[in-house]
Amino acid sequence: MDGLARAGRNDLRKLLAGWLDALDETGRWALLKLITGALRVGVSARLARTAVADLGGVEVDAVEQVWHGLAPPYLPLFAWLEGRGERPSAIDPAPFRPAMLAQPLDEKDFDKLDPREFRAEWKWDGIRLQVSAGRDERGHRMLRLYSRTGEEVTPAFPDLADALGAIEANDFALDGELLVLREKRVQSFATLQQRLNRKTVTAKLAAEFPAHLRAYDIIAFDGEDLRALPFVERRARLEGFVKEACCPRLDISPLVDFEDWPSLAHARENPAEAGAGDDGAAVEGVMLKRRDSIYVAGRPTGPWFKWKRDPFNIDAVLMYAQRGHGKRSSFYSDYTFGVWRAGAEGDELVPVGKAYFGFTDEELARIDRYVRNNTIDRFGPVRVVEHGAEKGLVFEIAFEGLNRSTRHKSGVAMRFPRIARIRWDKPPREADRIETLELLLKEG
Repeated sequence: MDGLARAGRNDLRKLLAGWLDALDETGRWALLKLITGALRVGVSARLARTAVADLGGVEVDAVEQVWHGLAPPYLPLFAWLEGRGERPSAIDPAPFRPAMLAQPLDEKDFDKLDPREFRAEWKWDGIRLQVSAGRDERGHRMLRLYSRTGEEVTPAFPDLADALGAIEANDFALDGELLVLREKRVQSFATLQQRLNRKTVTAKLAAEFPAHLRAYDIIAFDGEDLRALPFVERRARLEGFVKEACCPRLDISPLVDFEDWPSLAHARENPAEAGAGDDGAAVEGVMLKRRDSIYVAGRPTGPWFKWKRDPFNIDAVLMYAQRGHGKRSSFYSDYTFGVWRAGAEGDELVPVGKAYFGFTDEELARIDRYVRNNTIDRFGPVRVVEHGAEKGLVFEIAFEGLNRSTRHKSGVAMRFPRIARIRWDKPPREADRIETLELLLKEG
């Protein structure tokens, strides 16, 4: 810092070259971070709790139990983890409990699985949410809403928190899906997005987009940790809890009836006919849960599987590219793509989405070279890649669904787009048209 402060403009190049020559790889990385001002590293509260748990050699669940009852700089917590003191007595009455996640299911896995050992339920197109409620030492009721990673999101959904807080139970913890319901119908994910990432929530917003919890599991109730119980027992407890709660913002995800894997496959492709009813369009797929599975943190192999409905696929043309982040900061790895539509002067490409994964490192290097060799314009960090009927790069794009959008020139927004294949062989004029997406919207 002193060297930079004293150096003149003409001295900087020599000064920097000397430091880079003298430092090792890690030192050069730190120096470049320092002089470019890119020092900020995002760290979630969950990651911080995991780090201090590793420091003390304890389970992260034990840290979760005391974390919210303490205040920075967390001296009692570090004293306990470093063996200099007792475990803090400020036990949080509404802690986060690490979420259990499912493994993606491949159809070849069915040969190794017995359908009699599993129950199935619908997987909804929402946001995973955990509700934790309890009473503090003075008997005051406390309820928190958490994301699946342990970030508290209660302020963003005060209407849901108030409704669930009115349930007459000493304590409970539920695992479920955050949805928006209107007239008892699940709305699209695009509608739910109106409630996400809001720092303030007006009464009008809450009334127009009412938050709802569709429960999958109950993991604690009336002072008892239920995670060690088998799924079928927890499910029975959950059904009883939801019925007793009689809360208009809470219901339970229905089970899917099936006898064998072909019948489950049929239900997965036709949820409206298989029990999901009018909410069938909001189903992402099915969740398979082993009947005897306990609730454990992380993504263990075997107990739970998620089997999403097959994605949609279209061919689109690369239009714009930006550099990536982290390890990809030197590559153009973020791609905006478009499809054809009729314009005032003939067919034109209109952007319909953006994707930045779905390719290998080797493919990334090849696309990066293509972007650099075919850039025709730039604005800010964005490169305009040549795109037309005869010259351009075609991507096969897979995505989970479509919604109407007033923010996009095309009028549509894709759900979870990713690059399924790079069509080096396909001329851009053969890419899909906006009418194809409009048809998918109507069918949805």
